[in-house]
Amino acid sequence: MDKVSRNEGKKVLIIRFSAIGDIVLTSPIVRTLKKSGYAVHFLVKTKFKSAIENNRYLDKLYCLEEPSLEESLLSENYAQIIDLQNNLKSFKLRRGLSSNTNIVNKENLKKLLLVRTGVDLLKKEHIVERYFKTIKALGIENDHQGLDFHIAIKKPLSIDKIAFSLDQKYIAWVIGASYPKKMLPVEHIVKVCESLNIPIVLVGGPADGERGQIISSTKKVNNVFNLCGKLSLQESAFIVKKAALVLTNDTGLMHIASAFKKDIISFWGCTKPSIGMSPYLPGENSMEMVSPVNKGPCSKLGNRCKSDSEGCIQHINTDNIISQINKILVGV
Repeated sequence: MDKVSRNEGKKVLIIRFSAIGDIVLTSPIVRTLKKSGYAVHFLVKTKFKSAIENNRYLDKLYCLEEPSLEESLLSENYAQIIDLQNNLKSFKLRRGLSSNTNIVNKENLKKLLLVRTGVDLLKKEHIVERYFKTIKALGIENDHQGLDFHIAIKKPLSIDKIAFSLDQKYIAWVIGASYPKKMLPVEHIVKVCESLNIPIVLVGGPADGERGQIISSTKKVNNVFNLCGKLSLQESAFIVKKAALVLTNDTGLMHIASAFKKDIISFWGCTKPSIGMSPYLPGENSMEMVSPVNKGPCSKLGNRCKSDSEGCIQHINTDNIISQINKILVGV
């Protein structure tokens, strides 16, 4: 009896409440479980459901804030619970749902050691690999097909949102992040934009709108389109998917760009790729530009800096950014 037929009809619940990037990083688990014959359900916070709701390998999506959630989950009779959140809330929710529970090891002690001392026991293991360790007992292995993000836009972006053709070559620049010390400074972005002739589309959430306006309204910059706060996540993903190159801080759209196998230049300041959240199997010309100030991460979340009140990301050299952009675009 093959693996698919053994699992046919069995239900599995994956728990990952937040945030956008972390949820997208679970997509290889969703895909491989589905291809192994499981009916795959997912539990997420409502505000982050757009990161997973269009996944083609998903059978049912539950939101944390739904009324009578626990009663609904109990009625599903899950064969397996895959807890990729592993916190107190997920512990309370998963109790009694199945006798078979698989819980991700977040390696928090190793992360703490890396942040505090620089000693790297994580050995650059990506979070996706940790997720697959969680389901190793099910006999499911990484298919190395990367991440998934499925776009379900039924009509093109409206003309009032975008004033240029998506058929031309352009750069998508994700200017936001969860914390200021993870963001490349506005001055850096302006300097890079001034040196390029190719159209540059700024994408991000409503909180990034003001920074986007500052960049796009700079006198010497006439090739920049600020769409921060004007698009849904699906629309932003569509912009990223069509781009010739994606420039991005350590944030959710970086992982969405990886799902599309885009060439990515990612910028790393108070977080570092060594913590395991770098672009996963992106385009072959992708590269990580890491602040030269601190070799290891300043903090796990990027909310604190060890050496600079403005964040060590500001020490990334803009001339190097320009050089790498030109090098990649020559081959695009």
